Amino acid sequence: MRTVSFSKHRTSLLSALLLAAVAAPLGLPGDVNAQGPGDRVVNILDEPRHRTMHVDGDIRLLDVQINPGDQTLYHTHDAAIMYTFISSGEGPSGGRVTSNTDYVNENFTHQVSNEGPGLFRIIALTNYGPAMPALDTDRPDGIAAEPQLENPWFRSYRLTLAPGETTPPQTHHNPTLVVQVTDGLTHVSRADGITAELTAMGSWAWRNPHAPFQVTNKGSAPVDIVINEARRAM
Repeated sequence: MRTVSFSKHRTSLLSALLLAAVAAPLGLPGDVNAQGPGDRVVNILDEPRHRTMHVDGDIRLLDVQINPGDQTLYHTHDAAIMYTFISSGEGPSGGRVTSNTDYVNENFTHQVSNEGPGLFRIIALTNYGPAMPALDTDRPDGIAAEPQLENPWFRSYRLTLAPGETTPPQTHHNPTLVVQVTDGLTHVSRADGITAELTAMGSWAWRNPHAPFQVTNKGSAPVDIVINEARRAM
C-alpha cells in the first residue's frame, strides 16, 4: 500500500503513478511510503475526493479533486480505470489520457497527496464490466480519427476544433464522455436539439449509447476535446 505525493520538486503525475505501481518490488526510494497499521482503507468509490458524478450500470464517472496540502485516504482500485488528466499541483496537464487494466486481476491500494500550489484533478471512468476482446467491432460511426487509446475496457479519441468548427454527427455504441481539456467554449448537441455547454478545462458531457451528437467550438480560439468510451457488450 503506497503513498504518492505531487509537487514541482518531485515526479510528474504520470511518473508518480507508475512509480507507485513498480517501486515496491524494485526497492526504489522517493515518493512511495508504506501504509501505517492504523490507516483507514476504503474502496476507490468510497474515497471522498473521488466524487461519483454519474452511474451507468457497471460504469462510474469520477471527478477526482485534491486541494493543495490535502491527501486522499488509502483506497483500493479493483476495476479497470481510464484517466483524463486535467491538472496537477503544478498546473494544467493537457488532457493526457491513460488507463490501467491490471487492477482487474490484482487490486492495488495507495494514497495520493497534493503539495500544490494548484488543484490536482482527474476525470476518470471505472469499468467493472467484463473485457470486450474484439477491439474493432464496436467502433463509433461518423468519426474518422483513429483512437488515441483502445483496449478491452476503454476507447478514447482526441480532437482539436478550430473556432466555429463542428464535428460531423457521430454515434458511439458505448456510454461516452466528452471532456473539454483546454480553455474555451464548446457545445455538445444531441440529435433532439438539447445542448450541453462546456465552459472550462474539465467540463464534461455524458452521452448514452447509440445517441448521435456533434461538438462545436463556440469560442474564438482552437479547443481540444477528448471523447472517451467505456466499452461493454452491445
